[in-house]
Amino acid sequence: MGTVQSLAEGAKLASRQVALLTTEQKNDLIYKIANALEENASMILAENRRDLDAAEQNGLRVAMIDRLRLTETRIHDMANGAREVAELPDPIGEVLEKRTLTSGVNLVKKRVPLGVIGIIFEARPNVTLDASVLCLKSGNATVLRGGKEAIYSNRAIVSVMRDVLSQNRVDPNAVCLVTDTSRDSANELMSLKGLIDVLIPRGGAGLIHSVVENARVPVIETGAGNCHLYIDREADLPCGVKVAVNAKCSRPSVCNAIETLLVHEDIAKEFLPVMQNALSEYNVELRGCPKTCEILSNITPATAEDYATEYNDYILTVRVVSSLKDAVDHINRFGTLHSEAIITKNLQTAETFMNTVDAAAVYVNASTRFTDGFEFGLGAEIGISTQKMHARGPMGLRELTSCKYYLYGSGQTRD
Repeated sequence: MGTVQSLAEGAKLASRQVALLTTEQKNDLIYKIANALEENASMILAENRRDLDAAEQNGLRVAMIDRLRLTETRIHDMANGAREVAELPDPIGEVLEKRTLTSGVNLVKKRVPLGVIGIIFEARPNVTLDASVLCLKSGNATVLRGGKEAIYSNRAIVSVMRDVLSQNRVDPNAVCLVTDTSRDSANELMSLKGLIDVLIPRGGAGLIHSVVENARVPVIETGAGNCHLYIDREADLPCGVKVAVNAKCSRPSVCNAIETLLVHEDIAKEFLPVMQNALSEYNVELRGCPKTCEILSNITPATAEDYATEYNDYILTVRVVSSLKDAVDHINRFGTLHSEAIITKNLQTAETFMNTVDAAAVYVNASTRFTDGFEFGLGAEIGISTQKMHARGPMGLRELTSCKYYLYGSGQTRD
């Protein structure tokens, strides 16, 4: 599709057309993209099979292969996700403020597109569609740079979208894919100040750190998910087991899965064996602190590195803590500002936890797996922001916009 700079230049030109599309035009394009995705499912699955074969040959972990895998059901779900985005309110043109200045000039503050959004992500071909559709609905063009593990899948999905755009007289460069998956292409994308208006990394901690440290364009930090579940001394223990199993095992490769379980020492001897038995059905490897190792046999001692690791796998660190403060201090030391949860029947304890833990989303008696754009009613999210400026938590349509001041006068001049 061309060099990274030429792709960005094409996207910049396309962004001007996309910004002027009406809500009806954008929705029509998204519905057609969803339909075309399903119509081309066989081709997409064949290309995905090439990625899967390469992943298996290269020894990619099972959990990561699950992220990469597409099925007819997943493609159908992706298409329905796109349709849900089409049904969401269009943020563009929303009036945020309206008033008359002392000069008599009328001021109107409106929501507008960001322009060109660059996205660097790993082996998640669904991100290719989700991100593109969200950018399109919010009036932006996008330049996608996925990982080598999903290159065939990404090329197939992008080709379907670009065909739909072309057939409807919209510049196909509104959706661009960097097909060079070397580190050089990522570095070049990070340097395109003036062409890329904002860069969003989606992936593991290493990718996110690299983008944040090296980019010359504005970055929205997302995704690293070293999430925790704290079982309080006043917890409903069956609820704790249920939530722990879901938060770790329902899909361990995603960023809202927990990586560490913290358990109050008053209930540890009762809770931990039951929890271990429940997790054993999923062959979860436990790594524990010395107190945990005293209670549970045949588990690996945990290290400080373990507590700082986002495994994206069936591995869980466990630590017995002496108090709520001990739990919160641990989370604020090792957490990645993503999602944290507490199991407790004490409302005051719950409120203290929620107010003192530093994270984009905090839960009481519920799984961290709910931190998701669909679950929050935002449609497919472009990422989970772990920063504190502009956007925080699941990023939907409104988080992909900026604002512009429109000023209407009648000949006023300033003294």
